[in-house]
Amino acid sequence: MADLPDRTITIILELQRRLVQLINQAGATELSVFEIFGETEATASVLEQLTNIRERATSSYSRLSNLLLRISEFQPIAPAATIELLTQTIEQAEVTAEAGEATVREAKSDWNLL
Repeated sequence: MADLPDRTITIILELQRRLVQLINQAGATELSVFEIFGETEATASVLEQLTNIRERATSSYSRLSNLLLRISEFQPIAPAATIELLTQTIEQAEVTAEAGEATVREAKSDWNLL
């Protein structure tokens, strides 16, 4: 593997854990809202938001995983552009996780699912 600091690998793996949990929580919340309240005008927005969260989290997870794999194949060092792309992808994944987690908490609160 091209040399990546252990801290960077730890950050990536932790972000992947958060994203998997987010995908699960958004899906579970979406299912609860749908099963309890159905698909109505009142629930349409939250159901769409939760679907979008799952899609964004899945995309972020996939990008992190693919980049880490690509970097592991470079020897002895990864190109600077790839490292920069990894840095940007980490930042985007953090934003996605934070925003998604907040939206799931809000949806649970709004629909009394806590």
